[in-house]
Amino acid sequence: MKIKWLRSGYGKLQRKIFLQILLMIPGAWLLFFLVYGVLGGKIANACVRLIQLFLFVDYEKALFIYQYYIRNHMEMFIEIFFVLSILLFFYLSLGWFLRYFRQIDRGMDDLLAGKEIRMSPEMETMERKMNQVRGILERRQMEAKLAEKRKDEMVMYLAHDIRTPLTSVIGYLSLLNEAWDMPEEQKRKYVKITLEKGYRLEELVNEFFEITRYNLQQTSLETDEIDLSYMMIQMADEFYPVLWEKGNTVELQIPEELRVEGDGAKLARVFQNILKNAAAYSTPGTVITVRAEKTEEWVQISFENRGRTIPEEKLNAIFDRFYRLDDARVTKTGGAGLGLAIAKEIVKIHGGNIRAESAEGTTVFTVELPVRLTEGMECAEDEPDASNDGKL
Repeated sequence: MKIKWLRSGYGKLQRKIFLQILLMIPGAWLLFFLVYGVLGGKIANACVRLIQLFLFVDYEKALFIYQYYIRNHMEMFIEIFFVLSILLFFYLSLGWFLRYFRQIDRGMDDLLAGKEIRMSPEMETMERKMNQVRGILERRQMEAKLAEKRKDEMVMYLAHDIRTPLTSVIGYLSLLNEAWDMPEEQKRKYVKITLEKGYRLEELVNEFFEITRYNLQQTSLETDEIDLSYMMIQMADEFYPVLWEKGNTVELQIPEELRVEGDGAKLARVFQNILKNAAAYSTPGTVITVRAEKTEEWVQISFENRGRTIPEEKLNAIFDRFYRLDDARVTKTGGAGLGLAIAKEIVKIHGGNIRAESAEGTTVFTVELPVRLTEGMECAEDEPDASNDGKL
């Protein structure tokens, strides 16, 4: 069984420090024997001459003083010399040891500058960890820039899109205002078109609102025991009008009274956003299947729908902020691209995970949640409601 400090990743450094300290004692003895053996006589003569010089005595008197006060107490002087030698070696060792702090200092500078960090072999673990931190920071910086770019593009697209329904609303209202004698049937037609354009304008304004307030608030999880079976039945009923338009249906394969601990309102957002995407991208007349199963520690909920296969490169990006699968920004399914990003963050703060798979015309979103929340999940970011978002 290996010693714990050998497994810590700093074994080389610890062994080197240990050997450095261990060599202090024999080093001090070696220094003493070299000084005493080689220079002993010269040091004694020098001491006698110094006594003569400072005490103004002759050679015999000085030699007597040296013999009586110094040579007869040589053990004490040896101990003092030995202690001073150890202190000298310790001081020199501190200078050697401080080079590791200088390496860490240079590593921090390189980390801030985004450069690759290089250290001595003894600091291999520190080098690896700091390079990992550098990689994480670079990746997060790239993700933030990409999200900001997508957000800017989305704002630009929405600003452009708002002009279209707004122009139509103003145009039809102007016609209604100017032509009071317009036939009733034509008037109803124009009112209907104006109302539809007004609804579209409302959707676009809501998307603007979602973008501006996304990720800006904080709240606490209001946890409780949730009956997932009942929640999904309610959700299927709520989506019935949307599904009916395309002839889709929802099939629930969920055990009765399946329960999980979490924030009911936030988890409802997760399932609403996934169901909305499934409804938007399902082939007309197909079934959206919702399954759930429970293990001792986890509950797994999957949403399966038939439709076009999502390419692998896009499948990895659909949980990114402001990402939309649709190239056409004016489609009804093209929202602000926040729905699945919000769903992912809500699942994450519950200690779970979410993933998507797509192959041969079948797309499956799977949410895994712990049966019981662990401590430390009480406070989290408040993601705005994106039920109108149309993520993909």
